[in-house]
Amino acid sequence: MILPALEMGGYSYQTQVRIGTRIGGGSHVVDLIASKNAATFLISVKWQQVSGTAEQKVPFEVICLEEALRTGKYDKAYVVLGGDGWKLRTFYASGGLTQYLRMSGKVQILTLESFIAKVNMANL
Repeated sequence: MILPALEMGGYSYQTQVRIGTRIGGGSHVVDLIASKNAATFLISVKWQQVSGTAEQKVPFEVICLEEALRTGKYDKAYVVLGGDGWKLRTFYASGGLTQYLRMSGKVQILTLESFIAKVNMANL
């Protein structure tokens, strides 16, 4: 769903891109880097079909994306939550992490549906 929406919205993109080193070591690979009108966006997609550990990985992904944004190479980042197995989907998508993490405001957590709507409106 994401790739066709980006294409229809006039975004160019690359998939599975190494953007640096994660905090604590290891490569930080994002699912997508999308670009349009000289703006570049990092996109990390998390899928949770049934209850599991993907929920616990979201805060760390946000921290790593915040660090990547500090390089100045990227304008904004998105964590896209897909699937029906999320217990914390509403908490994350409604900004629940902001009370626990110091965030720049440049990393946004969205449901898959909300992200597709933003892309369709060319509003990343």
